[in-house]
Amino acid sequence: MMQQSKVKKHVTVGMLSSIAYLLMMLDFPFPGLPSFLQIDFSDVPALIAAIVFGPAAGLMVEAIKNILHYLIQGSATGVPVGEISNFIAGSLFILPSAYLFRRFKNLKGLLVGLAIGTLLMTVIMSILNYFVIMPAYTLFLNMPAMTSEATRQLVVAAILPFNLIKGLSVTLLIIALMSKMRTWLTNQLVINYKQV
Repeated sequence: MMQQSKVKKHVTVGMLSSIAYLLMMLDFPFPGLPSFLQIDFSDVPALIAAIVFGPAAGLMVEAIKNILHYLIQGSATGVPVGEISNFIAGSLFILPSAYLFRRFKNLKGLLVGLAIGTLLMTVIMSILNYFVIMPAYTLFLNMPAMTSEATRQLVVAAILPFNLIKGLSVTLLIIALMSKMRTWLTNQLVINYKQV
């Protein structure tokens, strides 16, 4: 029985990772923001995995989709800077959401978690972009380094609103899906707790 549940978990995480990768490919720019900032809904399968099987499963989906993206699509920098950024942003978003839904098992817990996840992703990714990610892009693309003021302006005018918009967009999609999936997710939590 325990072996069967482990197999089911691995198969489900693999399937959700594949769906997340496909959703990552269906990215699109948001009007008014630079075209290199693309919104996608690949965090939704990762959040489902984190809710049903725990945080490690959600992080696994985030990691697998980014590894697949790097191996299949490649990277302009030759180094997976974008994929690492996507993994960090997705992890910041899904972990509080999954934790609070698993803790309270209701829509209110999920909404509070999604709000916290959106704020964490927006603030921490803005800081990381200023200090690490944007300098890494300029380094690996062999471009002239941006001044700290230019980097700050890019972060405030583009990166910060992008992550806020992405968090809100994914939140709206998850809320729409929850009306159809809430009973199934709650049942999955009960089944998984009984098997532990």
